Amino acid sequence: MPQLMIVTGSVRPERVGGAVADWVAGVAEADERFTVDAVDLRELALPFMDEPAHPRKRAYVHPHTIAWSERVDRTDAFVFVTPEYNYSYAPALKNALDYLMHEWARKPVGIVSYGGLSGGTRGVVALRPVLQALGLVSTGANVEIPYVSRQIADGVFTPNDRQTTMLPMLLGELAALDGALAPLRAAD
Repeated sequence: MPQLMIVTGSVRPERVGGAVADWVAGVAEADERFTVDAVDLRELALPFMDEPAHPRKRAYVHPHTIAWSERVDRTDAFVFVTPEYNYSYAPALKNALDYLMHEWARKPVGIVSYGGLSGGTRGVVALRPVLQALGLVSTGANVEIPYVSRQIADGVFTPNDRQTTMLPMLLGELAALDGALAPLRAAD
């Protein structure tokens, strides 16, 4: 069964991303097409990129990078749960992406974004070129959550009808893309 990593991109103390990521993980686990690995970047606590060599060389010297590389390398697909910050995405997510290069290649990725009026879509626009540069293949389906705080009570995110429809579509695209990309990864 393919492994799906769900990455909580925000590390802020008073964030809502954890509740959104919990919802995504719950739906993905119930879907049964993936084994789910939930990664909270706040708990992972990667320092700012501190490797002496460029990631393309895979000459990692720090234990945190070696562990992150191994974890991403054994993953088949990703969902990034990210807020929008100033028309961009979470800086901790950028840092986590920048640590590695080859480990991301030829793997599908979906995005669940949240924020205010735009639901994080401007952050998604900023994120997509980075994903493409790393060789990740984005789904067409995204899940956008505008005014996210209105859907959280007591630390639990409650999706609306559109979000309840879109997340399984995103997971379906990830499964289909993984099936198409797995032979390419195996050929590497």
